[in-house]
Amino acid sequence: MDTSYDPAQLRTFLAVAQTLSFTQAARRLGIRQSTVSQHVRRLEAATGRQLFARDTHRVDLTEDGEAMLGFARTILTAHERAAAFFAGTRLRGRLRFGASEDFVLTRLPEILESFRRDHPEVELELTVELSGTLHRQLEAGRLDLVLAKRRTGDTHGELVWQDALDWIGAPQLRIDPERPVPLIVFPPPGITRARALEVLEEHGRAWRIACTSTSLSALVAAARAGLGVMVHSRGLIPPGLVPVPARAGLPEPGGVDFVLLHGDRRGAVREAADALAAAILAGGDRLHRGGGG
Repeated sequence: MDTSYDPAQLRTFLAVAQTLSFTQAARRLGIRQSTVSQHVRRLEAATGRQLFARDTHRVDLTEDGEAMLGFARTILTAHERAAAFFAGTRLRGRLRFGASEDFVLTRLPEILESFRRDHPEVELELTVELSGTLHRQLEAGRLDLVLAKRRTGDTHGELVWQDALDWIGAPQLRIDPERPVPLIVFPPPGITRARALEVLEEHGRAWRIACTSTSLSALVAAARAGLGVMVHSRGLIPPGLVPVPARAGLPEPGGVDFVLLHGDRRGAVREAADALAAAILAGGDRLHRGGGG
């Protein structure tokens, strides 16, 4: 059977796979939700497989949908490289990119390496910081593109994916409900820090700071040593750490959004930022599906 896959349908598939929402995918792509549904139906018809399991409350990838992720990225990457080659345009300029500490242990370096290979004349400058700090640097004009967290419910930025937050710690850790919760946190203005303190205060649960650091690696080391618990994205849980059991009685920390935010630059820098943003969106699922390792 001679089957070809429409790049527009593959982009829609990736957007739904990353956001697990037809509504959010439509917003990201700037198309109607009915068009998103149509693209998914046509892609499923072309593959002869169901790619999403969906009901009125949630959307999940099927096993075939998980398999399609890699194929979709490969097809779209080849399509975009061919288009760039025959357009005869080469991106240039200095691109100041900021990424939050959350991505230190993910596959973001692979995406950046591929971008640099495709655009060798772009001078890429990477800043790794807390999400709150990156937001401020972007507003001050010191960064051109940022990949960071935002609170669920905020609207600034382009959604890459949404995730639940979990309390995590060492497998052997036990939380005494009669004693203050030992917290492992980023310093202010860390978003997960603020969320941890908020939910504990809301539920009248005492707490104490067991470790604070701007380094995710340091926080993970402290958690592995059993010093305490930390609030972290469910899709980015580092190896050696696990969700804290419900019997510990810790309140649900809610969710978090991961977003791309553009600076106010124009010309060559904007074109380079748009190209890197497209690469991150195309490979966004690689950042959190098994991305903690």
